[in-house]
Amino acid sequence: MRTVIILSLLFFSVSLAQNKTEISYPQMSGDGWITASSESAGLGGKSLQAMESAIESGEFKKITSILIARNGKLVYETYFDGSDAIALRNTRSATKTVTGMLVGIAIDSGFLTGVDSPILKFFPDKQPLQNPDPRKGKINIEDFLTMSSLLECDDWNSFSRGNEERMYLIEDYVKFTLDLPIKGFPAWATKPADSPYRRSFSYCTAGVATLGGVLERATKMPVPDFAGKYLFVPLGIKKVKWQITPTGLAMTGGGLELQSRDLLKLGELYSNKGLWKGIRIISDDWVKASIQPHVQVDNETEFGYLWWLRTFKSGDTNFSSYLMQGNGGNKVAVFPELNLVVVITSTNYNTKGMHEQTDRLLSDYILPAVE
Repeated sequence: MRTVIILSLLFFSVSLAQNKTEISYPQMSGDGWITASSESAGLGGKSLQAMESAIESGEFKKITSILIARNGKLVYETYFDGSDAIALRNTRSATKTVTGMLVGIAIDSGFLTGVDSPILKFFPDKQPLQNPDPRKGKINIEDFLTMSSLLECDDWNSFSRGNEERMYLIEDYVKFTLDLPIKGFPAWATKPADSPYRRSFSYCTAGVATLGGVLERATKMPVPDFAGKYLFVPLGIKKVKWQITPTGLAMTGGGLELQSRDLLKLGELYSNKGLWKGIRIISDDWVKASIQPHVQVDNETEFGYLWWLRTFKSGDTNFSSYLMQGNGGNKVAVFPELNLVVVITSTNYNTKGMHEQTDRLLSDYILPAVE
């Protein structure tokens, strides 16, 4: 009799595992998100379950959370690291896109006159400069928003004078940036005048950190206070952790920690043209300007105002997207054609293929789930 019961229980368990097709339903939590089932949003459960199995098997490394919003509703939410919705996520350089949002709000609110404002005018106390050059006086906010200033600053080149690892050894990040030399263009490099959009891309954390100083000087308030008043509080974002530089300036180039649901709100805000719950937070004009290409990164990637612009292929179909991205493969991806916003958080920092593996989660599992 005991053997029969055990066999029956085993058969029942196997049957449940084989027939499981439902995806857990995100719960309402009073944070502003309306929730719905993934099925009601046109997301197939089999593809999402296959994704969960691949992550849990170790095929994808150190994925901590995946959230999906469709048509303005939170329809999928899973945490893979034993945590839950209240855990803060350090998405590293995804912070840079938040900085772009704050610059846009500062312009919308009249604190800044526009993206053509010269950077040096905000910092008369940090001059005279090392490596003086009249071209530095023409470097403006847009140059840092598009990572295409003429400063010799390249985080992807360990020999660069402006590499972020050198900046972290200096107390004053803004002074570090302003003192950098103007870069040269060897014969094998494409000059801005010969490049698409007449700009030459160079990934530069120091420039975005300096935008934090611009915001602080222009708004006359610390960046966390400005961000709280004009962005986070209107979005119902309550739990925030900024990294602070040695001079007390908030680090706007990376390290901001937010909850996964709140990261999803930032993507949804842009998906909805600057509106959240019918409230205008960022102007439609700034959203449009931010997600249009201003500089070419490579043959597959363009760059807006601190947004990455890429196309993902799923099956035979290409889907355009704009993304917040950070070390570890962290992503907030918006697919406007599908009215889809995805958050993928990961602690797979400083590893080869970290972005490729989260790209594959999008192209091989999440996009194919859209029915």
